Amino acid sequence: MQRQSLTLLFLSLFLWHCASKAPENEFPELESALLAELENAQGDFAIAFKTLDDPSQMVLINEKEVFHAASTMKVPVMIEMYKQAGQGKFSMKDSIPIINEFRSIVDSSLFSMDLGVDSQENLYERIGQQATYYELMYEMVTMSSNLATNILIEKIGAENINATMREMGVLDNQVLRGVEDLKAFDAGLNNTTTAYDLMLIMEAIAKGETVDSASSEEMMDILIDQKFNEMIPELLPKDVVVAHKTGAISGVEHDAAIVKLPDGRAYVLVILSKNLEDVEKGKSQIAQISKIIYEYVISTDK
Repeated sequence: MQRQSLTLLFLSLFLWHCASKAPENEFPELESALLAELENAQGDFAIAFKTLDDPSQMVLINEKEVFHAASTMKVPVMIEMYKQAGQGKFSMKDSIPIINEFRSIVDSSLFSMDLGVDSQENLYERIGQQATYYELMYEMVTMSSNLATNILIEKIGAENINATMREMGVLDNQVLRGVEDLKAFDAGLNNTTTAYDLMLIMEAIAKGETVDSASSEEMMDILIDQKFNEMIPELLPKDVVVAHKTGAISGVEHDAAIVKLPDGRAYVLVILSKNLEDVEKGKSQIAQISKIIYEYVISTDK
């Protein structure tokens, strides 16, 4: 009996090891090129790359390392909005007030957004007026409006966003709060993500598996309209379609993308960075990594 128990124990440990082991990189030459590029990088980077025509083909570097999510968290917010709209909780055409007063998740004290640090200042001129859910969501993603983000998270609930991510198999991405909740920031209560989780999220959108195919297609269209294109799309040919969401805070630059080539092939690419001393160099590094991957993909047989 003891011998049988030990056998079962060793079998369980072996299976756990196999299940927890990261997928092997399928493009060793590309992985080597990326690691060589990162040797000269200042800061810490993570990369998750996967082709969509053959999902077994991928390169993962520091893919499970945790990063501050910055504005990449706005993609899970968008997904949850489409989910709740599909459940009939509201219509994307419904109007809601544009407010600038929110409660900290630490003690429910009130705080307001600072116009000077938001990327979509025009929305502040409309405080007290109305906007549709869709309009706020579009501004949140394409212009990375923090004000729109906080309004929407207050409506749909951060806990619901996380529950939906878990249903999708996204296990480490955490949306705890909106933006500029300084008490939460000081307490270490931040939105976090990994390159691997963002890869799963973008892959689900690209394959029409987020909420439903029609909603996923609409999300793709919004991501294609992204206004900040200095990273993954920067060095790619103009006929390459990039649906993506960037994110940035002090010392942090991220980009998570679905890249569609003219020949019909597509891939997901997520590049995260932190501890950057020079933000512009960090952005250039991300653009260069994107170019290396693109050139490798087009050099391979379709």
